[in-house]
Amino acid sequence: MVSRLKTEDSLNKRYTYKLGTNLIGLAIGAVTLGIVPRGLGPVAYGNFNFLSNFFTQTVGFLEMGTSLCFFTKLSQRQGDHGIVSFYFRFSLLIMMVVTIFLLLARVLGVSGRIWPDQQVSFVFVAALLAFLMWFSQVLGNMSDAYGITTSAEKMKVLQKALGAVAVAALFLSGTLNLATYFSCQLAIVALLIGAFFAVLRKSSPFRGMSWRLDSAATKSYVREFSKYSHPLIVYAFFSSFLPGIADRWLLQVFGGSIQQGFFGLSYQICGVCLIFTTAMTPLLMREFSIAHGRNDLNHMAVLFRRYIPMLFAVAAFFSCFIAVQADKVVALFGGAKYAGAGMAVAIMAFYPMCQTYGQLSGSVFFATGQTGLYRNIGVLFNLIGLPVTYFLIAPAGKFGLDAGAMGLAVKTVGLSFVVVNVQLWFNARLLSLPFRKFVAHQLGTILILVLTAAAVAKCADLLTSSLLVSFVVSGIFYLLGSAGILFLLPSMFSMTRRELLSNVGRCGLYVKQCFA
Repeated sequence: MVSRLKTEDSLNKRYTYKLGTNLIGLAIGAVTLGIVPRGLGPVAYGNFNFLSNFFTQTVGFLEMGTSLCFFTKLSQRQGDHGIVSFYFRFSLLIMMVVTIFLLLARVLGVSGRIWPDQQVSFVFVAALLAFLMWFSQVLGNMSDAYGITTSAEKMKVLQKALGAVAVAALFLSGTLNLATYFSCQLAIVALLIGAFFAVLRKSSPFRGMSWRLDSAATKSYVREFSKYSHPLIVYAFFSSFLPGIADRWLLQVFGGSIQQGFFGLSYQICGVCLIFTTAMTPLLMREFSIAHGRNDLNHMAVLFRRYIPMLFAVAAFFSCFIAVQADKVVALFGGAKYAGAGMAVAIMAFYPMCQTYGQLSGSVFFATGQTGLYRNIGVLFNLIGLPVTYFLIAPAGKFGLDAGAMGLAVKTVGLSFVVVNVQLWFNARLLSLPFRKFVAHQLGTILILVLTAAAVAKCADLLTSSLLVSFVVSGIFYLLGSAGILFLLPSMFSMTRRELLSNVGRCGLYVKQCFA
């Protein structure tokens, strides 16, 4: 019992620190989000999102879920230097495969079909950027596995701040375009990778490690990773790579770069809400892995019941406000050129809530090795989703609704809601938890927060006709109203009043430490 309390306290401290640093990152990200879409315009911004998504999905497929295996095993065997050496070699192999694919597409003359209306130079740069961003995530997860979250988070905050300053400088100087933005992103990600290596070198498990790896050890790691990840290869192709590529490719072909830009803006805005879930996922997965290694399902159930609803409520707090304020958000961050993105943003605002369960509930599947079941759920529903995407995006002359970015948003959110609740059902059964209560918590939280957001928006609109002032006033009213709801119903965040007050104070303390 004492051990569990210590584990939960340690997890709370690390997450509260991540939450504090992510609040800073949220503010920095808001500045960048307000500059980039406006500075690039819908066409260039759409091209950036199309290429970035293509290669993010490609690298994600090629790694075949091995990054999850790497993080899980490293969390359990922190002194295993061989697994680090092996995975770094595997990372280089991924980069080589991507490079060969690009060269073949160029030689065979099919680049224009794969990437419609895109410059070849930007295609190559987008591929490199996607790989470096993935590799930086691997290094960040290593920091979590070694328990050095604090130092790594400081590096992330610094990187985001430098990135925002660089983008702002480009915008103010009138030199922000697709080429300079790609260059800026590459430089910032490379800087983060260097910072992560500096942090890891100070870690006891990482310090002085040997990079040598004999053939016997290599074969052993190949077998271990294959056993864990081979069910995810099928999942990665049918549930991530194929629909991820097809959705955006269909949108590019039928809707063009402008609709791509509208959807890209909606996806970036909803990504702000995911920052809190993303911060917690590796930490919680680490604890799930350790608990499962001890065959302690009861402790896994305690962690699941404690943190999943809480993080869903955190995501819902932002999502519901953005959904109600979608038109104002688009006007503030994108400008008049993005006026047609309002409905897409409003619908996609609900995506982070689904992803909260997708990421955190999914971590139970990975920690317990149920990758086959995870694969089957994802493959089934994502194959169903492909014809739905075509129907929503294709023009009327080709048996579609021609709904563009809004149609893709409907499909993305609707399918995600179904999938994550199916996953939730299996996890609730595994951990002997009440499935209906989790579903009721989702629906109740959304209803309460949407009504609160709608009420404060109406009040703010009555007070002022200024779009910016109305948005700010709505935000203040919504924050106060949500704080009141949280105080009256702390169970909505899986906390008691005492725990709530303690965590608020701790978050403030860690935010101050970030600047120390």
